[in-house]
Amino acid sequence: MTKPEKQIISTDSAPAAIGTYSQAIRVGDTVYISGQIPLDPATMEMVGDDFAVQAARVMHNLQAVAHAAGGSLNDTVKFMVYLTDLGNFAALNDIMNELLEAPYPARAAVEVAALPRGAKIEIDAILCLS
Repeated sequence: MTKPEKQIISTDSAPAAIGTYSQAIRVGDTVYISGQIPLDPATMEMVGDDFAVQAARVMHNLQAVAHAAGGSLNDTVKFMVYLTDLGNFAALNDIMNELLEAPYPARAAVEVAALPRGAKIEIDAILCLS
């Protein structure tokens, strides 16, 4: 059995990797998108301190990587959400509801002590493009 080839996914429409990782990796019809924080891809700066603004930027960054892989957010089968305050969970649901269509993907959300660059949210995703 031949091991599937890994394809690196990269786009200037999402923040460049700030460490030893790729924006996403595609293996067959599955795309693994690295965690996105609310960085503006043009400036690589945080978009602000407001949670809703940060969450919207994260979702747009994920969408840009999904497009670069040949898909969309609606191809997502699993989101992993990291929040510095679970009190923002309802606001996150509102933002996701605006951008996603049913059937919704599986999702987990956990509260963490801190995220890179002081972000309030980080999300990674798994897409299935078949």
